[in-house]
Amino acid sequence: MYWEEERGEEGFTVPEDIIDLQFRISCPTLPVDHAWPLAQAIQQHLPWFLQEPGVGLHLIHCAESGNGWERPEDQDALLHLSKRTPLTLRLPAEWVEAAEALVGRTLDIAGHVMQIHSSKPKRLAMTRFLYARYIATDAGLSEEAFIAGSVDELKRRGLRFKKILCGKTHLLQSPEGPIHTRSLLVAELPYEDAIRLQEQGLGPHRTLGCGLFLPQKSF
Repeated sequence: MYWEEERGEEGFTVPEDIIDLQFRISCPTLPVDHAWPLAQAIQQHLPWFLQEPGVGLHLIHCAESGNGWERPEDQDALLHLSKRTPLTLRLPAEWVEAAEALVGRTLDIAGHVMQIHSSKPKRLAMTRFLYARYIATDAGLSEEAFIAGSVDELKRRGLRFKKILCGKTHLLQSPEGPIHTRSLLVAELPYEDAIRLQEQGLGPHRTLGCGLFLPQKSF
């Protein structure tokens, strides 16, 4: 864990240089580990998707603890999506119109059908607490070394924060081999720096769901 003391902050307006584009979908089930097949399915309709800097894919998650239900850990298990579950891409504003070409398409994700009905842009979150479920890391790296490397990288960018906590480890499968990841909470950032971290992300494999930060409740 990393911990730093208090700083002051004024109000802030969220820019729209990078946005989350949410698609309303129909998709009853997906594999728990759907990063690679979903990215490939998107690229079939958006040929620029895997090459364009600044583009990211939010992996699809159901609530991890609702009515006693917990997200399965087995990579071959299935997620059962609700009708409100969206597909979300993180995009530079100039790519939003091109990404809307997905509307009306049907994706085949490892044999699971996803129909895409409509899109809606959403600003990045004005928050002081950010969480990334997947940050790509080396297989043998200890928790302490992972945190130290994350702190060094965020400080190198000039980002201000008070606390960092490391969480769960996950493997994401790809044809090049497994991608080792850890979750990461970065807490009590100024709004400006929280937006910058959401815009920039951390680490590689953004189009496989890695390195993307979302708002997290305070702790």
